[in-house]
Amino acid sequence: MQDQPQKLVGIAGIVNKVVAEHQSDKSMLIQDLLDLQAKFGWLPKEMLSEVAKQLDVPITKVYQAATFYKTLSLSPRGRHLIRVCMGTSCKVRGAPQVLDRMQRLLGIESGETSPDGRFSLETVNCVGCCALGPTITIDDNCYGNLKVPNIKNILSKYQ
Repeated sequence: MQDQPQKLVGIAGIVNKVVAEHQSDKSMLIQDLLDLQAKFGWLPKEMLSEVAKQLDVPITKVYQAATFYKTLSLSPRGRHLIRVCMGTSCKVRGAPQVLDRMQRLLGIESGETSPDGRFSLETVNCVGCCALGPTITIDDNCYGNLKVPNIKNILSKYQ
């Protein structure tokens, strides 16, 4: 149990640095959360509590922001983030079949991370490539005009 206080001190220090970069401005809450996630990879509840404390805002406001934006994650993500576009254009061109194949290959549902920590799978409403649907992104790479048989080969490129 001795690690818990040390862990909280570490989180407080990380939060303190980020909040100080924005002069403890409450209106910078979302940017603080984005910066913390960039540094830590995700937003554990202890971190959200510390943000609320340091900005002197209700924890409910912090959770509201953290759960509203899909960019923010309250659980650890895999090394590679897969986003399957489920916008109208992608959907009518086969996105549900792409998502189904991804889930079967990875053994996870949307919103989950593979047991080996390699992939996290999410659905999004649009990735902005409507003419290329169905579309997925993996990290910063975009794959359009996707065919279900090609998915396994695409995933094999990511270790």
